[in-house]
Amino acid sequence: MERYIRNEKMLTHEENLSLADRKICVVGCGGLGGYLIEMSARLGIGEITVVDGDVFELSNLNRQLLSDEEVLGRSKSEIAAIRVKKVNSLVTVNIVRERLTEENAHEISRDHDLILDGLDNIASRMILQNTAEELGIPLVHGAISGWYGQVTTIFPGDRSFDIIYPALDGKNDEAGIDSINEMGNPSFTPALVASIQIAEALKVLLGKGDILRHKLLYIDTLNHEYNVLNIR
Repeated sequence: MERYIRNEKMLTHEENLSLADRKICVVGCGGLGGYLIEMSARLGIGEITVVDGDVFELSNLNRQLLSDEEVLGRSKSEIAAIRVKKVNSLVTVNIVRERLTEENAHEISRDHDLILDGLDNIASRMILQNTAEELGIPLVHGAISGWYGQVTTIFPGDRSFDIIYPALDGKNDEAGIDSINEMGNPSFTPALVASIQIAEALKVLLGKGDILRHKLLYIDTLNHEYNVLNIR
């Protein structure tokens, strides 16, 4: 446990040990996903499934933790697994080199204790919400756009995306992606939002603290405004 000794100022010895028995699924290995995977591995979560069908491109280098000039053109999920093994060889990594779809979502998501949303479009998030609900798995959502970000924790039956994204209803892929691209994708908002997602994930896995269930944390780093909105 020397590897995790610094965690024991905030977690008990037993809580630290219990993380080794947990299995999470990180959907998306890009801006948010890279940080989600890195922090999960360093916490000592025992098994991580990493899901992404894309390869690294030059435009990813400004913000995606797992990217560097040597891995351009290589699978994001494959590089994520290599990174985890360098950080914590005790963690088991399952690689899924596919985009999340209605056809593969159940197979990818089942048998996990928690799902982390590192996606970049609303349609895929709707699929993820439906799948998590059907499988009875909590989902921690994060999204960024320019200076702004948001986080919420969704339990089966909450249907929080129906409230957050009512107009699009998950049917317009391009609308979700365009809203991100118009505002930009800097290096700092993915790191900040992913950190809060991991804090939420840890609390859900350990059953402690106050979580953002039925609440949306809205982050404005330009004006330093942090608001929690009720979304029942």
